Amino acid sequence: MQKLWHQITEQLIPLFRRRLSGVDALPQLAVLGLLSGLITGGVILAFRLAIEWPLEYFLPGDGSESFEELDLLTRGLLPLTGALILGFMLHRLAVQDRKVGIVHVMERLNYHQGYIPFRSAVVQFVAGVATVVTGQSAGREGPAVHLGAAFSSLMGQWMRLPNNSIRTLVACGCAAAISASFNTPISGVIFAMEVVMMEYTIAGFTPIILAAVSAGIVTQAVYGSEPAFNVPALTMNSLLEIPWVLVIAIIIGIAAAAFIHVVEVMGRHQNRPIMLRITLAGMLMVPFAILMPETMGIGYDTVNETINGQLGFWLLLGIGVSKLLITSLSIGLGMPSGVIGPTLFMGATLGGAMGLIGAQLLPEQASSIGLYAMLGMGAMMGAVLQAPLAALMALMELTRNPNIILPGMLIITTSSLVTSEAFGKKSLFLTILKSQGLSYQNSPVTQALRRVSVGAIMDRSILRTERHLTVEEARRILKSEPKWLIVEGSNGPTALLPAVDLARYLEDTEQPKTEDETEEPEAVDLMNIPANRRDVAPVQYQATLEEALNEFDTTNAEALYVQRHVAPMIQRVYGVVLKSDIESHYQYRRS
Repeated sequence: MQKLWHQITEQLIPLFRRRLSGVDALPQLAVLGLLSGLITGGVILAFRLAIEWPLEYFLPGDGSESFEELDLLTRGLLPLTGALILGFMLHRLAVQDRKVGIVHVMERLNYHQGYIPFRSAVVQFVAGVATVVTGQSAGREGPAVHLGAAFSSLMGQWMRLPNNSIRTLVACGCAAAISASFNTPISGVIFAMEVVMMEYTIAGFTPIILAAVSAGIVTQAVYGSEPAFNVPALTMNSLLEIPWVLVIAIIIGIAAAAFIHVVEVMGRHQNRPIMLRITLAGMLMVPFAILMPETMGIGYDTVNETINGQLGFWLLLGIGVSKLLITSLSIGLGMPSGVIGPTLFMGATLGGAMGLIGAQLLPEQASSIGLYAMLGMGAMMGAVLQAPLAALMALMELTRNPNIILPGMLIITTSSLVTSEAFGKKSLFLTILKSQGLSYQNSPVTQALRRVSVGAIMDRSILRTERHLTVEEARRILKSEPKWLIVEGSNGPTALLPAVDLARYLEDTEQPKTEDETEEPEAVDLMNIPANRRDVAPVQYQATLEEALNEFDTTNAEALYVQRHVAPMIQRVYGVVLKSDIESHYQYRRS
């Protein structure tokens, strides 16, 4: 039985990987999406419990967010102590190991084909828990996205899948993490494709949707089916409120631009010691923790109170501005905290404050404060992340109310335009990447090349051979009818030549000879016979077409041989790829 199972896996797994090399492997991608969602759902459950259990035990009162009930001394010392511990921990790590969050996921996608190391996931888990538990102004969704992407990527690496499939798995992990955190599977899908991948593909939707659904089922089994916030029935009372909604959109667009700008300015100090920067962020948090304790931690209890109209104008305005300031300073200085939760907090409080002003201006027509708080949440999320569709989907799923669609579309698109066009700000994540000297390539050509692995287009009709052959050996090689011959050297393959050139040479040598001509050669030197030889370079089987093109440019090779590690110090060659093959494939797909 064990032998039969071994034979089945030896045949099916390579076939599974081969199908994943192309762009039309929907059944295989669907299976991977489901697995990614289940794994991510379990990881997010562990992450949330690691945050909630110590806070429920440590904090006075009910729940895991009652930082306001701590005494003044504890509120001041907690974030400072946490910052010192975090700073020391990060100081002990290598620079590359300190990188966490959604920005790091985007960097690994753009520069490393979605390969995220296990060490990075461990650092994110510990840092994500520490920032929230010690009362920093932080969210849990950014770390959750990193964890979902990391464990999905690790699953693909363990299965030795092609790189285009690992990229899809990273997107699945991102969508699953948002779905598991907010109980919003649709916005998780849109977030993964609009914010992280920055592309929409039919083949990509299916596995990402399945990942979001399966992760949502896992967390609903523990936390129930209720959304993250307790939202009353909301509706816009009158169309006369539209001008006021536009005013709020402009104000929130300005606030989002200010938030991104502060992060950008503080990011210029990233070359200073990490211990100094994190400690400074903790020191800056102390006065906010003492005077505005609502800014500590995730703050979803405050968001719920805002939505239900339980907070006054000056408090809403004060904690909204305070959250904007301390979060942007902390993130800019390198505090490993999430940003999605704080954007919802800022949007809800600023939107709620503006709703109270609207109620004073138009008392008879004004809608509830909860409506304006929810609209503010969507507007701030859309403007800061420059992801209007993801913000709209989140707004719809959190309220479960179709009446919010019209004002939601208006305020989200307007605020996003104010931030991007009036102030010239890109999304927060792209801004942070730029401050690190990195970019994010997402042109249509690049996206198309990243979706396909070299295994999908390589020519498998190859035969590896030594440089020096007898005539009999050469004839025996040609009987197997290969298209290409890979000539072996002392350090691996050195050249590629068409088998037809060897056949032509042998045919010429077999022609009747005159007395003046030499006899048939006893040996054939494949590097000296007349042939259209090509210089070669290796490329890994998992590589995408984008990586193959980069290899062509780097090595100036005329052909790439596709190889994979099958055992320690042993490489197996599976096929060859020419530059013209990549160009032909892209032209065919585009047409």
